[in-house]
Amino acid sequence: MVDHLANTEINSQRIAAVENCFGASGQPLAVPGRVLLGEGILTKECRKKPKPRIFFLFNDILVYGSIVINKRKYNSQHIIPLEDVTLETLPDTLQMKNRWMIKTSKKSFVVSAASLTERKEWISHLEECIRHLLTKTGRQPSTEHAAPWIPDKATDICMRCTQTKFSTLTRRHHCRKCGFVVCGDCSRQRFLMPRLSPKPLRVCNLCYRQLLAEQKKEAEADRRQPEQYHSAIPGYEPSSGDDSDKSDDDKVEQWPADTEFYTSEVSWSSFHS
Repeated sequence: MVDHLANTEINSQRIAAVENCFGASGQPLAVPGRVLLGEGILTKECRKKPKPRIFFLFNDILVYGSIVINKRKYNSQHIIPLEDVTLETLPDTLQMKNRWMIKTSKKSFVVSAASLTERKEWISHLEECIRHLLTKTGRQPSTEHAAPWIPDKATDICMRCTQTKFSTLTRRHHCRKCGFVVCGDCSRQRFLMPRLSPKPLRVCNLCYRQLLAEQKKEAEADRRQPEQYHSAIPGYEPSSGDDSDKSDDDKVEQWPADTEFYTSEVSWSSFHS
């Protein structure tokens, strides 16, 4: 289906409509082979409180942003390569239901759908896109993920020392390694984590000690002779090389010529399949 739609006029029009809604603040989204598969509003757990965000699922990326005027204007565009995404279903809380986590190497966050059916549909389409993309590129699923930030309101005290109480004068901070809400005294250190940022990031005291220890171990390993180094670490299992999931008998459905994708009448769950 994706190959069939990649260079069609209707797909180009849909992508152009999304680009137009983000305006000059967004990045160009039209590239050869890219197909817009669906869109909808999900609730994203942000640092201060859950907020609605518009999400667009393409065959290779997931795009989301803040809603200024639904179907007309969005900003704060974020683009996530699907080959870097791992999904994790989460239990309900009192505040949010139908939750799951979108985990990547640079940022991980929790979203929720309006119903259980919508969550299943989102996850199903995301997993299908990720699976086909990894098969096409030959990459393995990502195993390193950034820790999600725990929301500010989840705790009134520092999650490390458990003594400092937060107030208008005592600010909350987040450790970029574990995502915990911590006080200033428990997060005075900075550490360079190139996977997350080219600049040193705030980390809590515990994570700082762990990161230093890991850095020391890596430095010692680098100083060893090649023979000693390879004998000291376990070998990685080779890729099977035969896990292709191509389906030659998938039916390609024709799109009605008069389909209007980017209108208020089309709900997010109308993924075009």
